[in-house]
Amino acid sequence: MKCNTIIFDLDGTLLNTLEDLMDSVNYALSQYGMPKRELEEIRHFVGNGVERLMELSVPDGKNNPVFQEAFACFKEHYLIHCNDKTGPYPHIMELLEALHDKGYNMAIVSNKYMNAVKELNELYFSRFIKVAIGESAGIRKKPAPDTVEEAIRQLGVSKDSCVYVGDSEVDHMTAVNSGLRCISCLWGFRTKEELIKAGAGNNIFVTDPMQILEVIQEEEL
Repeated sequence: MKCNTIIFDLDGTLLNTLEDLMDSVNYALSQYGMPKRELEEIRHFVGNGVERLMELSVPDGKNNPVFQEAFACFKEHYLIHCNDKTGPYPHIMELLEALHDKGYNMAIVSNKYMNAVKELNELYFSRFIKVAIGESAGIRKKPAPDTVEEAIRQLGVSKDSCVYVGDSEVDHMTAVNSGLRCISCLWGFRTKEELIKAGAGNNIFVTDPMQILEVIQEEEL
């Protein structure tokens, strides 16, 4: 079936959120006398949700006696500051407008917690994307297929018409677990070498958002 629906990851795919995530992590760490993390460390820590991000950032992770307090501090800070330095990657807005004009369905699925996903979608993409799903109680986060399946249900489309777009090994496995074809973007939080090492070598790799439009218009996809 010809592709008519694109399901996007958020962080590292549509939005460059890395510096805001780092700032909130480091704010929380500093409140509890813990050493701050560098941007390259945060880049490797993201992808599995903010609890996992904090688990990797806090010394001794969840075994640290103040982990839950630091995690709560991070969430409180990030909800206020999630848009200080965040913004769409170059050509993302042009891509979404072109897809919208051509009648494609679009959704966001993210391991970021739901409130932040809704807020960022409203700020940037709500003209084009009406379905945006984040981490919440009762639905497993990626790489489980649950959020993707919920997006497909809300859109009212066939799985056979969908393609998944993301930037990480978590996104690759989400697509596999969901039975979707996967486009891996290389402007995000992982390199092509890292993705291939994670088993994503058969994915379609793109280096500019507008290539996504070219790819999905090809008959073989």
